[in-house]
Amino acid sequence: MFKTMTAATALVAATATAAIAGSPQPTQPEPAPAAPVPAPAPAPAYDFTGPSVGLQFGYNDLSGDPGDFDEEGGSIGVRGNYDLRLGNNLIGGVGLQYDEANIDLDGAAELDNILRVGGRLGIDSGRNLFYTTGGYARATTEEDAVDPGSSNGYFAGLGYEVFLQEDVSVGTEVVYQEFDEFDDGVEVDATTANVSLNYRF
Repeated sequence: MFKTMTAATALVAATATAAIAGSPQPTQPEPAPAAPVPAPAPAPAYDFTGPSVGLQFGYNDLSGDPGDFDEEGGSIGVRGNYDLRLGNNLIGGVGLQYDEANIDLDGAAELDNILRVGGRLGIDSGRNLFYTTGGYARATTEEDAVDPGSSNGYFAGLGYEVFLQEDVSVGTEVVYQEFDEFDDGVEVDATTANVSLNYRF
């Protein structure tokens, strides 16, 4: 009887093993493919190097002799710059500005225009440029009671420029100018505050 029970147990075990081995194993479902992550849009390339041209509108405060006059008036002009990168965030450049003014000089004459040619040196912080500027200036008058003619001089000032988009910027600049070579003893000191709209190539 013992042999019979042992044989029966072995038969049951063999049958169970065969059943397990023959039964299909459950398969794991493949994970669904992940949706592609859209690439981030490239950051705008703000670059203060290269040529630029612009229009500017200004307010001018004039003082000088004879008569110790003090006059003020508006101006409109054009500007052009060419800037280079001198270091990681250091920008240097040269520029030209021309303003039409027509400001009365105490009834003696009128300041007709100012030409400025000089350089600038600034710090680039991405969209922003903070700079100092200076150089040669020339002022021309229109005859009234006297005819002072033209005078050479100099200018020095501070400026700021910021990008609106990759190729368009706005700026503001305050410069001091001194002219002491007019005829008839006329001397003019001028402080000009400009706002500009610039296009960069």
